Amino acid sequence: MAPKQPKGEYIETDTGNKVSRRSLISGTQNIILGGRTVIQADVIIRGDLSRTLPSNPGTSSSAPAASNHVAVAIGRYSFISTGSILRPPAKLHRGIYSYLPLKIGDNVFIGVGCIIEAASIGNNVWIGKGAVLGKMVIVKDGVRILEGAVVPAGMVVGVGSVVAGKPARVVGEVGVGWEGINGRELWKNTTG
Repeated sequence: MAPKQPKGEYIETDTGNKVSRRSLISGTQNIILGGRTVIQADVIIRGDLSRTLPSNPGTSSSAPAASNHVAVAIGRYSFISTGSILRPPAKLHRGIYSYLPLKIGDNVFIGVGCIIEAASIGNNVWIGKGAVLGKMVIVKDGVRILEGAVVPAGMVVGVGSVVAGKPARVVGEVGVGWEGINGRELWKNTTG
């Protein structure tokens, strides 16, 4: 009988995603990974916080019914660094506390120890170490969020902006020629 192969740090899916064995991913049925995404150790993704809908009027239950909506969608060649937390944003609507989807585009880099509760993050976005994106934040394409920035709830960050501070504000533009991260290279260099 052949000896067992040693387990690596990462599990690689059929679509090329590399997910650390030491990450915590809840509600996998509500999470979509676009392909060749890297999720490092100690990352927490809360797919279990999915949208709820009111129960049918014909039923006797007053509790909201869970639906099959996507809670977190991550695009191709994205990189989620160690210790980051991704959870869908929530709001109170008509007396029901409901979660909305968190959508992350392609070629997005999320630095070490970030907390993401945004509604949408565009393509080619770089989020620095320890940044916090509050509820319902919308980040457009080609944005740099600098290390330690705290983006307040509901802020919309325009295309090509550089954001910094506590609370965060736009401090400049990324400039011509900046293309964000090279997600393909990060994916190739991640081994496990």
